[in-house]
Amino acid sequence: MSPQLKNLLILLAGMVVILLIIILLFSGKSPFRRFLSVFLEDQVDRGSDGVRRSDSVRNTEPSRNDAQKKVSGPVVEMATLIRKCDDRLRIIESTGKVEIKDAYYELIFVTRKGRNVTIECSPEAYEKVPFNQKGSLTYKKNTLVKFKYYEDTVYN
Repeated sequence: MSPQLKNLLILLAGMVVILLIIILLFSGKSPFRRFLSVFLEDQVDRGSDGVRRSDSVRNTEPSRNDAQKKVSGPVVEMATLIRKCDDRLRIIESTGKVEIKDAYYELIFVTRKGRNVTIECSPEAYEKVPFNQKGSLTYKKNTLVKFKYYEDTVYN
């Protein structure tokens, strides 16, 4: 094998290795790509409260919103309540005393952009927020701050 052919094969092998590294580092779900997207992001959305939000915060899964927890300040969005969920442990004693422990209440809203937002709330807010009512939803991380609609405002 001639030295020129050997050098050509080494060069081609090097190019293949470099291309594979580039593909692995810059694929869509790569941690390196997500890290770089923070610095290379062109579209930066600032909400009415001045908090910087990226596209990854707006596109979350419908069931649990882990990305909601990444935004530190309150978020205000127009939303409609579509589902209420609760989890309560009710204890009934032989004396007739009823006690509720470990109560957990959550509201699931759909925003104007079609994204589902899951919010924890108090029992009072759980009862007061009406279904299919459009309003201004204010939440911090995954906890309700207030829901303001045409007839009333519900605070957590």
